[in-house]
Amino acid sequence: MFTSHKPEPDEAWEGIVEDKSRGMLDGSNMYHFVKVRRADGQVTKVRVDRRLWKSIAVGDRLVKQPGSGPAKA
Repeated sequence: MFTSHKPEPDEAWEGIVEDKSRGMLDGSNMYHFVKVRRADGQVTKVRVDRRLWKSIAVGDRLVKQPGSGPAKA
């Protein structure tokens, strides 16, 4: 089985995109991921939707507020 990497609804963080990737982890659905270096120095792999994945580039800033998904800042 695989880890979802989907952010929890109550999480809050901000960081810089270090890498983008995608894959068919379950064999039938495409999942989009970004590796984010958060403000506290931790590196986190986060699952994002396709629209956000296509609109960001390495070096862009993402913000995750409680109750919403990651968004480009």
